[in-house]
Amino acid sequence: MVGVPGVGKTTIVEKLSGAIRGSRIVTFGTVMLGEGKRLGWIKHRDELRKLPVEKQKQLQKLTATHIAGMKGKVLFVDTHLFIRTGEGFWPGLPFEVVRALKPSHLILVEADPREILARRLHDKTRYRDDVNLKELQAELSLARSFLTVSSTLTGAPMLIASNKNGKSGEVARKLAKMLVEAAR
Repeated sequence: MVGVPGVGKTTIVEKLSGAIRGSRIVTFGTVMLGEGKRLGWIKHRDELRKLPVEKQKQLQKLTATHIAGMKGKVLFVDTHLFIRTGEGFWPGLPFEVVRALKPSHLILVEADPREILARRLHDKTRYRDDVNLKELQAELSLARSFLTVSSTLTGAPMLIASNKNGKSGEVARKLAKMLVEAAR
């Protein structure tokens, strides 16, 4: 499950996991945060994207290997397709990471850019980068490009789910139905 910050992917994946018996959620950034803290490189999640790209690469590989070893009937990985860094946009799912994770499906959550900006402004739990509407629209376009590449590298089908305000439960139900049918 992927999408730009503030699109609502975590909300949807939580509802989706609740709809599929035996599933569990792992947040890539949370595991990556644990690895970064263990190594003494960071103290909080929003420092991850401020690390030099080489350190981010190391953490991504460690995290992907850790997640790939997790057991479960259905494992939802909540992550980003790219991270805005001081060095440019860094892939959240580079080749080594998608190879380790071996996803069965790639799901991109999208929303209206104005809704995303409003969500980001109201989320006081995170230290988000300030972006304007034009930059956010570019990020949404970039997300589709990264999704296409990840799907090509893994052979996993890609889905795009639109998350309108107040409709996350409906989106989760539709995705759950599709995933259950695909597993048959």
